Amino acid sequence: MSLPAWLRQPWLHFILIGLALFKLQSWAFPEPKPVVGPLSEARVDNLRQQWLAVAGQPASDEQLQGMISQELDRDMLFQRALSMELHLYDQVVYQRLLRNLDFLGMGQGLSDQDRYQQALDMRLHLGDEVIKRRLIQVMEQLLLSARPPQPVTEAQIAAEFEARGDELRRPPRYSIEQLYFSREREGEVAGVIEQIQREGLGAAEARQLSSPFLPGYVFRAQTPDQLARNFGAAFVMNLEQAHPAPGQWVGPLRSTYGLHYVWVESIEPARDATLEEVRPQLERDLFSRHRAEALAAAIAELREQYEVRRT
Repeated sequence: MSLPAWLRQPWLHFILIGLALFKLQSWAFPEPKPVVGPLSEARVDNLRQQWLAVAGQPASDEQLQGMISQELDRDMLFQRALSMELHLYDQVVYQRLLRNLDFLGMGQGLSDQDRYQQALDMRLHLGDEVIKRRLIQVMEQLLLSARPPQPVTEAQIAAEFEARGDELRRPPRYSIEQLYFSREREGEVAGVIEQIQREGLGAAEARQLSSPFLPGYVFRAQTPDQLARNFGAAFVMNLEQAHPAPGQWVGPLRSTYGLHYVWVESIEPARDATLEEVRPQLERDLFSRHRAEALAAAIAELREQYEVRRT
């Protein structure tokens, strides 16, 4: 059986051979990937200094490599955003470039659009960290819109609640009134306490015998952390070590500021949290975790389209 006449046409053979050669060339000589990195030594040194400032000790090799990887990913996202021309359609970038021109004292007398174009022509958007952060955020949102995080399920909430029971435990809460004595008046404290006990004075009645205290005198349903913000950690430690009981005076207790004679009105003991109390927190934490996982997966997929040079 012979082939149809149109399949024997030379022009068709040339087309088929051309397509085959094109495919072969694409396979043998693929289009080079965009290059990201390496970081300059100055940027790597800056990462070291940032870690030292936050952690108080030099970064290990593993920690430094982790920071370098994150910085290369940021560069990749920024480069991708620029290739998609996201900077041309973002109002934050637009306003930032206009402010940069104002700072440089350039573009006076031009319209905002002309000044914006001037900033783009000067490539000011390439060296501005605020613009870079903004475009990275936009790029991350685009990646997540294409690869949304997994929804949080009831089973995950229940498992998280079980696993974090100790962490989620509700702290005790103290309702107290206190009399404050500055360091200059510490010698008077014993006499004031003796007068309060002799006359059976309540906290409000005895307040006039104490020094002014800017945060106040009455504190209701305060956790240890809340008390520490007003009195300092030493006060909380001294209060807990005194084993306070409702309806009793405690002290004097030392704080960062001086001495305090404390009337304990009530104490809500520490207790386990209920699921409904902490559900919003668990949902937020799980969603953040899912978002981070989805974003990491999307960035890893995008990374395959780039040649990432670490050195």
